[in-house]
Amino acid sequence: MDNYGFLKVAAAIPHLHVGDCDYNTERMAALAEQAAQRGAEIVVFPELSVTAYTCGDLLLQPTLLDAADAALEELVRATRKLPLTLIAGAPLRHGSALYNCAVVMSQGRVLGVVPKIHIPNYAEFYEDRWFASGAGITDEQIDVAGQQADFGADLTFAVSGAEFGIEICEDLWTAMPPSSQTALNGAQVIFNLSASPESIGKHAYLRQLVAQQSARILGAYVYCSAGFGESSTDLVFSGNAFIAENGALLRTAERFSMEEQLVVADVDIERIDFERRRNTSFRMNAAATENTVIEMEVPEGLRSAALDRSVDPHPFVPQDPTHRNERCEEIFQIQSHGLAQRLAHTGCQCAVVGISGGLDSTLALLVTARTFDKLGLDRSGIIGITMPGFGTTDRTYNNALELMRGLGVTIREIPIRDACLQHFRDIGLDPADRSAAYENCQARERTQILMDVANMTGGLVIGTGDLSELALGWATYNGDQMSMYGVNASVPKTLVRHLVQWAADTEPDAATRATLLDVVDTPVSPELLPADADGKIAQKTEDLVGPYELHDFFLYNFLRAGYGPAKILFLAEQAFAGSYDSATIERWLRVFIRRFFSQQFKRSAMPDGPKVGSVALSPRGDWRMPSDAAAAMWLAELE
Repeated sequence: MDNYGFLKVAAAIPHLHVGDCDYNTERMAALAEQAAQRGAEIVVFPELSVTAYTCGDLLLQPTLLDAADAALEELVRATRKLPLTLIAGAPLRHGSALYNCAVVMSQGRVLGVVPKIHIPNYAEFYEDRWFASGAGITDEQIDVAGQQADFGADLTFAVSGAEFGIEICEDLWTAMPPSSQTALNGAQVIFNLSASPESIGKHAYLRQLVAQQSARILGAYVYCSAGFGESSTDLVFSGNAFIAENGALLRTAERFSMEEQLVVADVDIERIDFERRRNTSFRMNAAATENTVIEMEVPEGLRSAALDRSVDPHPFVPQDPTHRNERCEEIFQIQSHGLAQRLAHTGCQCAVVGISGGLDSTLALLVTARTFDKLGLDRSGIIGITMPGFGTTDRTYNNALELMRGLGVTIREIPIRDACLQHFRDIGLDPADRSAAYENCQARERTQILMDVANMTGGLVIGTGDLSELALGWATYNGDQMSMYGVNASVPKTLVRHLVQWAADTEPDAATRATLLDVVDTPVSPELLPADADGKIAQKTEDLVGPYELHDFFLYNFLRAGYGPAKILFLAEQAFAGSYDSATIERWLRVFIRRFFSQQFKRSAMPDGPKVGSVALSPRGDWRMPSDAAAAMWLAELE
């Protein structure tokens, strides 16, 4: 099966007996077996897991060191048939020194040994009492587990289409972690074997440290620390394990668990490579030094179809309520700050907004009102214009009026029916012909009204179209596609709804709050075709172009993650399981691809607007694409 660029990794926290190498490696072999059953391709164990970290001066005893080497040999033999790579921590002698090492093994062979570089000597850490630093060691051989293996701080390993590097505990906490250079040299995944004891407040910092390092290296970081069984004479080890990718924690272990733990996640190597290609700062510093890459072939494992990672169906919308509230406030600040600069620069004290009673125009009006408050301008300088047409329903019409009243803006009503009928007569269009010309005439008439009123009042026309509509080209060229400043241009539809919901939740006026909530519940529609027999919206956008939650998912993964259609389909099936079947998802993905390519010409001529998130379509910034690019290869990938 195609793994779509995912690498399944595991952090294993076994029970340990201090100084009992045979027991420890038996538990490690058992967890390695479990990891293989889960389909893991690489599994890492804690620092000095063969002996336990808290052996103290016993680490200088030949008896313990000989036992550790013998136990390693048995671990290599016991795991030789497992289709994975295993990373174990052990004290190893080399020359006249002792090193704190990570031993990499697979298929009955020790592939290489990486020594710890930064050896601490402060507070509870005094490792330099026993261990030498591996800094500067390259191109050497070490005797381990009855074999000779490459030994060096510069070693990386290539397996299953990915390259990984290793650092050990303290290495991460330093000002310049070795993993930063290892990543620049090509490693997409870093494994950290650790034995870091608990203290108040340390856990939160550690989570942040791991997540931030994964973000800094534009890669994945697998951290595995010692747990139950380590000596508690002076310290307690809670069994921390984290798997992070590009700044996000994918999986974490349960702290202070009395049980052994196996933390498994799929890290996205394809996404990591994409992020590194697009990040010029990363490329600028890549391969500044050389490293030794050890390549290996591992038989195909037991990878299952299910992913060991969460796939967010709504990537633009924070799932945590507290975070979502903070994000909504921040977005409003960005939008209003951008508009404030444009108004101040042009000297305009008037803004013209077309108000339909729908989500997008509601958000644009809310942002404009906040901007006027920020600038100390009277809200009466905001001219809200409702322009009833052939498809306007009482619900949206009344909501538009109520919203403008509640926000204290100047209200104007300019019906467009007669003007459009006159235009139909002028161009010879039968009003019964409900074609694109029938619909687009209304959009362009409304835009003409807004522009002309802005000219009369010395104001700016505030655009209402959102990011999802831009992606799909769901706008009339030189109609609602055009404005003088588009405040919603980088806000996707799924987020627009949450922003208006948040505005309702924080609105002190009961009547305005009720109006906002009804806007949130109103079906998305351009209202360009007449209402049904009951006076309700007949033209529902999502029936025509597809669910916006799907399109926003496609958009995020296509642009932000750089995925191809096949991988997007695979992830969407995981994310929307139980909501949409595969055929439905594929149908709308095809629509997305066709429209995204064919409608680029509308984006090429889009007006200015503030960038809000990490996905934007401005032709001057984030997305530069020719208007005549062909979609054939992307559509073919779905076959």
